[in-house]
Amino acid sequence: MTTSPEAHPLFPFSAVVGHDDMRLALLLTAVNPRIGGVLVRGEKGTAKSTIVRALAGLLPSRRVVVGCRFGCDPADPDSRCPDGPHSSEDGAEPVSTVRPSALIELPVGATEDRLIGSLDLERALSEGVRAYQPGLLASAHRGVLYVDEVNLLHDHLVDLLLDAAAMGRAHVERDGVSLSHASSFLLVGTMNPEEGELRPQLLDRFGLTVEVTANRDVDQRVEVIRRRLAFEADPVGFEAGWARTERELAERIASARDRLGAVRLPDAELRRIAAVCAAFEVDGMRADLVTARTAMAHAAWRGAAEVTEDDVRVAVRLALPHRRRRDPFDEPGMDEQALDDALDQAADHVDPPEGPDDPGGGPPEDPGPPEPPDGPGGGATGESEDRSNGQSRPVGDGQGQRAPAPSTPFKARLLTVPGVGEGAPGRRSRARTEQGRVVRAAMDNPHRAADLHLPATVAAAAPHQRGRGRSGPGLRLHRDDLRHAVREGREGNLVLFVVDASGSMAARRRMAAVSGAVLSLLRDAYQRRDKVGLVSFRAAGAELLLPPTSSVPAAVARLDRLRTGGRTPLADGLLKARRVLASERLRDPRRRPLLVLLTDGRATVPARPGGDPVRDAARAATLLAEEGIATVVVDCESGPVRLGLAARLATAAGAPLVTVEELSAERVAGVVRAVRAA
Repeated sequence: MTTSPEAHPLFPFSAVVGHDDMRLALLLTAVNPRIGGVLVRGEKGTAKSTIVRALAGLLPSRRVVVGCRFGCDPADPDSRCPDGPHSSEDGAEPVSTVRPSALIELPVGATEDRLIGSLDLERALSEGVRAYQPGLLASAHRGVLYVDEVNLLHDHLVDLLLDAAAMGRAHVERDGVSLSHASSFLLVGTMNPEEGELRPQLLDRFGLTVEVTANRDVDQRVEVIRRRLAFEADPVGFEAGWARTERELAERIASARDRLGAVRLPDAELRRIAAVCAAFEVDGMRADLVTARTAMAHAAWRGAAEVTEDDVRVAVRLALPHRRRRDPFDEPGMDEQALDDALDQAADHVDPPEGPDDPGGGPPEDPGPPEPPDGPGGGATGESEDRSNGQSRPVGDGQGQRAPAPSTPFKARLLTVPGVGEGAPGRRSRARTEQGRVVRAAMDNPHRAADLHLPATVAAAAPHQRGRGRSGPGLRLHRDDLRHAVREGREGNLVLFVVDASGSMAARRRMAAVSGAVLSLLRDAYQRRDKVGLVSFRAAGAELLLPPTSSVPAAVARLDRLRTGGRTPLADGLLKARRVLASERLRDPRRRPLLVLLTDGRATVPARPGGDPVRDAARAATLLAEEGIATVVVDCESGPVRLGLAARLATAAGAPLVTVEELSAERVAGVVRAVRAA
């Protein structure tokens, strides 16, 4: 979607209260788009989208070549523009017009065709011409490309976005089309971490990142409400009241852009940047480059001629927090004390002292940010001991004991859902997808050139050529001849963990092994783009510790809150899981579930008063099988004497039975058998 700052009144950028880091990051990227974009992480309702949309109104208007679909600058047109060449024989500038900077919004459901463009299938078949239809990357050239909920966008689309943002060009190689066009834009992505994190390799591709939260200061909250209500009551008048401030801010951006090329980066500050990046042990050299570009943009923003230590400090604070993650479940962030220590240590590299080196020199060990007891990653390494603030709600008769730290995680074997689904893109089970290998042809008309099954289309048209009057080479096609290529790839699933936390499981070594297995499976779910949920049962009932979510780190945090002890309401745990899956099926019907039950199979609490615990548990397992829910039973029984109760439960659920040790087997294609229909 394309919006123009002049289309309707926008809440002024300068009228935003608070969010200083976010506004500064956006302004610095507006000064130098080569920084690589801004990722804004924050809770819902914090004006992320409002601020981004307001930014487009501050950017200078752009002069474009009339008739160019790629927004070429007439003073410096792209020599490889598909609509070019734009230069006339006498060297005069082509006819041009002035347009405001565009704000292009990429919806979460966008396809690759919509993003980079594709062959115009209708014209190709009807007119026989290879016509290219530009995508949003072309429309965003010299403007702002805004992706709300970027963490929900498919990874390969995020890769395309970030490649274009970094190189300033979009390359199209598809549908017989091979071209390249300029695509330099200010990329802004916003996300709510509760809905799932971006993977570290994609997170690193964003130049800057900021965290936004609602202000807790009463006076500022009052001012936020006051300004918003005033804007809603009279948008035009409110915008006019801030017009002068907005104009001054826009002029300052333009001046900083003009000044940027003359800003000097002294060797001393370059060494400071390299030393700080080395101290924080960031991967690769992208962090150093982004930090240098940001420091130079900040100096230009200040009106300075060269970069100083203060510019470097600002740049490090914006460019490094999301690059310090050593584990997928680590929370992005930076401790101010750690930053101070790194800058102090970097001073030794800026101006090395004479004489022997300090024997204790080198980058300090990064203490990392203090983790809140309930923060993502809690308990993931087994080092957190004080969890008193992360109390879970009581289940049945009392709080129970705190679960021991998980054992060392391992690479989990692949668990899959049988059959072929049509779910969200991922890497677990077989599914029909827009990408992937072609498995057959269908009668449906393709909507994209990439979906055309050419051999099947030719085979369908061939018998009719004489009747259609074909007399020479070539093939006469009708719309009814077109065949759709059905592709098969992988999907992400809903993995619901059902964990037995009763007294029979509470032995320290056993529960540590179970927690380690769950943690390993969670890591696997993270890599395979699954949603996850967590149900535990103990004492007199079952509890939904984590409703299904795309935030696998949130599941790791909830695992740390697991309490153990008490009797074993196995039937209640299975019935609770069944209700959770039924509810989730209504919310997200395309995502198929995989239930992973970790238990020793013992059952001591019936589903209803006077019932038989073992029989009730078996009946609950049978209900899962009758509803076609793919289930894996992980037998957690240990010791020399084993009752084999988990095996009976697996039989009732039509599920495979594996041990905790077997979960760590490598290179296994899958273990879930087809669920028998009752």
